[in-house]
Amino acid sequence: MDLSKILSVTGKSGLFKLLSHNKSSFIVESLTDGKRLPVFPNDGVATLDNISIFTEDEDVPLQEVLLSIYKKENGAQASVDVSDSKSLKAYFAEVLPNYDKERVYVSNMKKVVLWYNQLVEKGLIDDKPAEEEK
Repeated sequence: MDLSKILSVTGKSGLFKLLSHNKSSFIVESLTDGKRLPVFPNDGVATLDNISIFTEDEDVPLQEVLLSIYKKENGAQASVDVSDSKSLKAYFAEVLPNYDKERVYVSNMKKVVLWYNQLVEKGLIDDKPAEEEK
C-alpha cells in the first residue's frame, strides 16, 4: 500500500489523490466524488504516509494502523459505529493496544476509521509493502 499520493486537506472532508503539482499548488481529485480542484500549501496539506499515531512508546505510522485494521477486518470495511465513542475506543484498543489515551482523541480515531473505509472502498489499501507496488 502506497499512501504517498493520498492527501488530507485541512477544512475539507474526505481524502484526495494527488494528480500533479507545481511550486505553488497541487491538483487533487476527491476520493469521495471524483471532483478535481487546486489546493495550496497554506491549505494544510498532509500526505497519509507522513501521519503517525501517538502511542505510549514511539509514534506508529498511520500505514501500520491501517494495515492492522485491514488484517482485523480481513480486507473489509471497518465494523465499528464511529458515532459511539465507547465502542470506537474499544475498537482502536484492539488495532493499536498501546495508543496514547491522553493524546489520541475520539475525533482522531473516527477520522482514521473513516479514512480506512474510504481507502478500502476505492481499493487503495492492501497488505502489500509499498516497495512491491512501485
